Amino acid sequence: MRMDMTTLRSIRVCLRTMLLAACVSGMSNGWAVLAAEETVLPYDVKAEPVFQELTPAFCWFHPRVAPLPGYGKEGQPAVVMTIQKHLSASDHYSGLYFLRTDDLGKTWTRPTEIPELAWQPGENNETIAVCDVTPGWHAPSGKLLAIGIKLRYSPKGDQLLDKPRSHECAYATYDSKTQKWTKWKMLAMPETDGRFFLVSPGCVQWLVNADGTLLIPTYFRGPTGNDYTTTVLHCSFDGVELKYLKHGDELATKGGRGFVEPSLALYRGTYYLTLRNDAAAYVTTSQDGLYFQPVKKWTFDDGQDLGSYNTQAHWLVHSHGLFLTYTRRGANNDHIARNRAPIFVAQVDPEKLQVLRKTERALLPERGVMLGNFGAAAITPTESWVTDAEYILSGKPHPKGADGTTWLGRVQWSRPNQLVK
Repeated sequence: MRMDMTTLRSIRVCLRTMLLAACVSGMSNGWAVLAAEETVLPYDVKAEPVFQELTPAFCWFHPRVAPLPGYGKEGQPAVVMTIQKHLSASDHYSGLYFLRTDDLGKTWTRPTEIPELAWQPGENNETIAVCDVTPGWHAPSGKLLAIGIKLRYSPKGDQLLDKPRSHECAYATYDSKTQKWTKWKMLAMPETDGRFFLVSPGCVQWLVNADGTLLIPTYFRGPTGNDYTTTVLHCSFDGVELKYLKHGDELATKGGRGFVEPSLALYRGTYYLTLRNDAAAYVTTSQDGLYFQPVKKWTFDDGQDLGSYNTQAHWLVHSHGLFLTYTRRGANNDHIARNRAPIFVAQVDPEKLQVLRKTERALLPERGVMLGNFGAAAITPTESWVTDAEYILSGKPHPKGADGTTWLGRVQWSRPNQLVK
């Protein structure tokens, strides 16, 4: 049977189309497999001491770091660590100290007290202090900005909450060249006799927008009640003065002190907010950093509860993955208060808002005592750091090894983080 040229050409075109479709299908499947494999970003962890001090008078508490791009050796970032002393009374803190490294943590200065940020006298023999500080680099102004909570202490070291603005947002800046700090300033807020009677941006991760404005997660409450509400403050900052512009959704829950110590991250165009409650840890998302979806409890990707509660969690953001740092139950650590050691890091499924269990690694060790409030920050394209200190006031080492060490946990990425210059 003979075929004319038109029919023959049609058959050839059809065969080529089928072959191409098969190839494309194979390639697509291959890319799908490759993409699935690349959804998990491999990383290594390494814990090392920054310094060690053991005394019954105090322990070092909530160390947090921020890079100073280009101010270290050979064009690398210098890194500043803010830290303060936890004294014998509960939540009684000294003025602020800082350390600095210019060689990416190979050597550090000793903790240096900052006179401008020391205790100040208040009325009726009160002490005015600032605690729960998080430093960060504000690139538009070229300033290191430190944000924390101003508070009032009685002569015995008890926190006083009977007046408006007993807790309020405090901030100061650091000059990278002169290594000088400014004095604390307070962020002016509306409704300080009502809704914003107490404002506490403590132990949070805040963000700088492209236009130089800030998104500062905070928790607040009125003059009565025990439960706090969380919101995100949108503020301007010109390198000198921080100004309130507006705030977003007010996220609340009954019991467990409400929602406190929120931390905010931006990953591939979506904002992620993690929240502390006495009973569990929660998470939510937003498209603008101000208005959020309903909150949900943190779980592993097998549906089991994460087991984190009554303590903070923080983010590590990489161009190829979103990561959470946290503490939790279920790690042979029931002897630790609130199960607050070790500190873990794991990758997050950004769509399902679940922690990928197989990616979890213990980053900072459990040595018989709890770890305090901690910090997490990107430092170079190849490393992010998590910092914490051992809570021990006995003056003697713990039998399991705790000796007042301040820790640096290095998260070493298998691929460069394109979000860090």
